[in-house]
Amino acid sequence: MALRPTLDFLKTEAGGGVALIAAAVVALALANSPWSADYFALIQHDLTITFGGFSQTLTLQDWVKDGLMAVFFFVVGLEIKQEVLKGELSSPRKLALPVIAALGGMIGPALVYLAVNAGPGGALQGWPVGSATDIAFALAALALVGRNLPESLRLFLLTLAIADDLGAVGLIGALYHSQIHYADLLGAGASLAGLILLSRWNEAPFLFRMIGFLTLGAFTLQSGVNTSLAGVAAALTVPIGARGREPEPVLKHFMDSLHPYVAYGVLPLFAFTVAGVSFAGVPWRILAAPATLGIIAALFLGKQAGVLGAAWLCIRTGLARRPTGSTWLELYGVALLCGIGFTMSLFIGDLAFAGGGETAHAQLVAGIGAGSLLSAAAGVAVLGFAGRRRRALRGG
Repeated sequence: MALRPTLDFLKTEAGGGVALIAAAVVALALANSPWSADYFALIQHDLTITFGGFSQTLTLQDWVKDGLMAVFFFVVGLEIKQEVLKGELSSPRKLALPVIAALGGMIGPALVYLAVNAGPGGALQGWPVGSATDIAFALAALALVGRNLPESLRLFLLTLAIADDLGAVGLIGALYHSQIHYADLLGAGASLAGLILLSRWNEAPFLFRMIGFLTLGAFTLQSGVNTSLAGVAAALTVPIGARGREPEPVLKHFMDSLHPYVAYGVLPLFAFTVAGVSFAGVPWRILAAPATLGIIAALFLGKQAGVLGAAWLCIRTGLARRPTGSTWLELYGVALLCGIGFTMSLFIGDLAFAGGGETAHAQLVAGIGAGSLLSAAAGVAVLGFAGRRRRALRGG
């Protein structure tokens, strides 16, 4: 009997969020322990993958970031397509509020970060770090206190997070790429074209699609373009319809099949390889560095101001209504949770501060950790209070 609640828990967003934060804590502990040399030797160990004409040597950390994380972006792309065609993003009326709020949630953090880093010693390149919301962490935090809150808040948060993740992917594609190798880029284009043609064949064996996905990823990796774009592009070619006589749509099959591996494998492994920072010899004044303070302020202040301000403007002008049954206090609590930027912020920050050394990486992790923790704590406190007040008004 004790097994059932455990299985149910693992199916929730809270389960994925706990796995993610546990991996980050373990990484930080190892990086600042007597085994730190072994930890860094592991994540910096070179691995060579050769298959046919493809041969690439990267560190374990880079394989996770540039290889496995493409699977995460593939799942994000599936969620985006599902919501656009069948879900919350399919209705312009429902779409307006979360999308405009997501836009505000990208502009607000960028402006706050730039304001903090405008003076001497500032690191202006870090402005995109606060642009995205960590879906797993934000939904996990909401799940902890959301029992008495309307389901519309969860849908609003999910849609907003998907929308600003899409914006973050666009920023990654526009801002971060190495030297472009056009022959490989052409190969990636041909692979994508093949997947588009395959999308018209719902009954296509899954092996065919998998070969197409891997080929697209391999060409994209060698082309110098960030593989996150390949993940999203591949997802958009997955058919929404069912495969033959099977009742389950192809897109939903991929989402359901990959979600556990991403939530409990890919994302924790990414956190384990990126979040480990040794603070030995790193001066504590990094906590007062413009980059660190800018990230904290962007996530905790800029995100809530941008999301709530844009939502207020959207509702005030009549473009949309508040999520069904919700209050302004509850909407504010959700805006606070949007400041949890852990996974996507680490991913973007690693690109923005590439080549900055250990000090820059320590500033990045410290800023993201503090900003996300403040946002989570404040959001849970506000929503917990709102839930208790709602329960009291019902007399329960």
